[in-house]
Amino acid sequence: MPGSAPVSYLGPWPTDVGIIAIELYFPSQYVDQAELEEFDGVLSGKYTVGLGQARMGFCSDREDINSLCLTVVQRLMERNALSYDSIGRLEVGTETIIDKSKSVKTVLMQLFEDSGNTDVEGIDTTNACYGGTAALFNAVNWVESSSWDGRYALVVAGDIAVYATGSARPTGGAGAVAMLIGPNAPLAFERGLRGTHMQHAYDFYKPDMVSEYPVVDGKLSIQCYLSALDRCYSVYRNKIHAQWQREGSDKCFSLEDFGFLVFHSPYCKLVQKSLARLMLNDFLSHPNPDTETGPFTGLEAFRDVQPEDTYFDRDVEKAFMKASTDLFERKTKPSLLISSQNGNMYTPSVYGCLASLIAQHTPSQLAGQRIGVFSYGSGFAATLYSLRVTQDHTPGSSLDKLVLSLSDLKTRLDSRKKVSPAVFSENMKLREETHHLANYVPQSSVEDLFPGTWYLTRVDDKHRREYARRPLDDDLPAESELVRSSSATEHIPSPLKKMPRIPAATAGSEVVISN
Repeated sequence: MPGSAPVSYLGPWPTDVGIIAIELYFPSQYVDQAELEEFDGVLSGKYTVGLGQARMGFCSDREDINSLCLTVVQRLMERNALSYDSIGRLEVGTETIIDKSKSVKTVLMQLFEDSGNTDVEGIDTTNACYGGTAALFNAVNWVESSSWDGRYALVVAGDIAVYATGSARPTGGAGAVAMLIGPNAPLAFERGLRGTHMQHAYDFYKPDMVSEYPVVDGKLSIQCYLSALDRCYSVYRNKIHAQWQREGSDKCFSLEDFGFLVFHSPYCKLVQKSLARLMLNDFLSHPNPDTETGPFTGLEAFRDVQPEDTYFDRDVEKAFMKASTDLFERKTKPSLLISSQNGNMYTPSVYGCLASLIAQHTPSQLAGQRIGVFSYGSGFAATLYSLRVTQDHTPGSSLDKLVLSLSDLKTRLDSRKKVSPAVFSENMKLREETHHLANYVPQSSVEDLFPGTWYLTRVDDKHRREYARRPLDDDLPAESELVRSSSATEHIPSPLKKMPRIPAATAGSEVVISN
């Protein structure tokens, strides 16, 4: 029966529940931030140095939140040779709302139609950039609950981050991440280790229902982000200390207990400041920090500062950014590949950082490490949690296959098309004028899209959207062949090899579906 759990899966309680596979999609075009500085008439370095951004991906009127998510889901399913029958939960985290009632998840169910599987739990989850994390937690909780039927969960985080002309526009971006969740994962959630902080604030919000643009209080947004980081880190440390005490250890947790740290990245410079902020927390909570030698050298002048008074204290910021330079280089900087080259993706941002981290390390470098993950969404909601990487890094292991699947990130980024700031500005104007129009046919070229990308073909007089998929071409490995090939299972985690493969008839041809 379609959607039913295989009897062989109904066994012991699942262990090491977490992320088995990750797929990432970003637009095929970008604008150079240095060129954008000149176009906008701002000081050289304002975007590239001040924000830490190199390039910004963006969508034409051919792409919307539905098409982004269709692309990343089908790409994950095909590249991992998964049957749509094997998915029992699908949840989307997004703040890019094009319909106040119909969820993106229901649009994605069109991909499941040939399989006959309609027994798929989950809908959309929304709270600024935090929705993807909430969807991920719901998926993990489902697999660990009595509701689990033995199948995988699929989490999708996707957004198009655009701003009105002005200082916030260079912090935009776009993309989607899909994550396969199940037991025996190479990236397992550490039980009981989540520090969450939720609070009311109007730091970033979208009250205009016919505009893609948010209302942003930049200074308040930074304060909310950093205060949430402080609170989440404090709660996380208290919880891990309690675990250690139950195990008979009185060790004091510090940043060195994370092998790596990834953050929600509105822009890269804020991430660097955030790691420095955590070092400040370690310094202030340490009972007797050594300010003569070691990482806290020369920081004695800041021993009595109050965290809530330091959000915009330049002396504190500079001192701890300098002190944390080595930590940043080792634990966090590699995670900023997608952020610096594609920009802020909103809900997928922190998971693009996780994918970047994995893509730039070998399985042996990752094995056994604790990865700290800080997720933030304005309004505001935040959580710091940790993943434990499996110890098994042997060739063919689930970790080895996960790393291999993300090894093409740099190549994919380099294959994008650079467009001028003037063309970028024209695209933003077109989106602004046509957002949510009925009886609309997109004007941008389909040929500029990556092969295998879903795109919008028209919006009818009742605002119903129709999509098609650009065919895969001969310049890239054909995903249809990957699905059919008997050797395809050599590139996927071993738990996935048990899954029946999906038909590949549509992988290399244009297919039209509607919303």
